[in-house]
Amino acid sequence: MPAKLTDLKAGDTAPAFSMPGSGDSGDLSLADFAGRYLVLYFYPKDSTPGCTTEAIDFTSLKDEFSALNADIIGVSRDSLKKHENFIAKKDLGIVLGADLDGTVTEDYGVWVEKSMYGKTYMGIQRATFLIGPDGNIAEVWPKVRVKGHAAAVLERLRELSA
Repeated sequence: MPAKLTDLKAGDTAPAFSMPGSGDSGDLSLADFAGRYLVLYFYPKDSTPGCTTEAIDFTSLKDEFSALNADIIGVSRDSLKKHENFIAKKDLGIVLGADLDGTVTEDYGVWVEKSMYGKTYMGIQRATFLIGPDGNIAEVWPKVRVKGHAAAVLERLRELSA
């Protein structure tokens, strides 16, 4: 049974994953980041206003994350082609993972029932997981508000790294 967003919390072992990544990153897996922090953030759709702002904010802070031994991966169910177009159009400097079969979004509990204009549908709940070098979840932001979020994740990483 897939995880629910509320199921994963700090201290839990992060679910293993494997998915294609943008650019020359190739296939991405949790094991690739052992010994480093990983910011795994989930977003609904490439090139939409909130998702664009979030990706640009993480890109602008990428060097600061790197200095703290952290990598960033944005994940949606969009194709690699859509990811590449999004990266090129917005000059993004982060890796985007393509969860084509939905396994990663389900394992992390972010594939949820949503509602808009009285219609319900399944979609990605914007959420972020900070995974520690040991493969355990260090922090979870279950319902992200985009404004200031990347900076808040960076601040928490600084606290953990101190």
